Amino acid sequence: MKVILQKDVPKIGKKYDVKEVSSGYSLNFLIPKGLAKAATPEALKKVEELRKVMAADMKVQEDLLSKNLHEIEGKEVEIKAKASDKGHLFASIHAEGISEAIKKSIGADIPASFIMLEKPIKETGSHNIEISASGKKATLKLVVAAE
Repeated sequence: MKVILQKDVPKIGKKYDVKEVSSGYSLNFLIPKGLAKAATPEALKKVEELRKVMAADMKVQEDLLSKNLHEIEGKEVEIKAKASDKGHLFASIHAEGISEAIKKSIGADIPASFIMLEKPIKETGSHNIEISASGKKATLKLVVAAE
């Protein structure tokens, strides 16, 4: 059965992808949970329009981000988090948290999807964070301090 994904689904696809999945999986799991809907001709037309809008928005975001990369290069951002005596964080720091910290301290709006983070940060100290957009890269220093 062909379905249109309404959200990112691990091991299946990303939002607005058209995928062929088994009928049971789509009717019993994806559709009832709001993760997908049936791929009707009308729905496929709407998805194409939404994809075009999303691509245009992503292009605008990348252009704005490439302008902000120069401003971010070499800056230092500090995040305070609860940590143990040994410096291990109780809750790891993800790209979304880094994005918010950049916005608060520097004022640049960096979407989390452009922050290249191999794995969540789980320890206090200094970390180099790479931000990449439209072929341009910038590195900033993230200092994680214990509260």
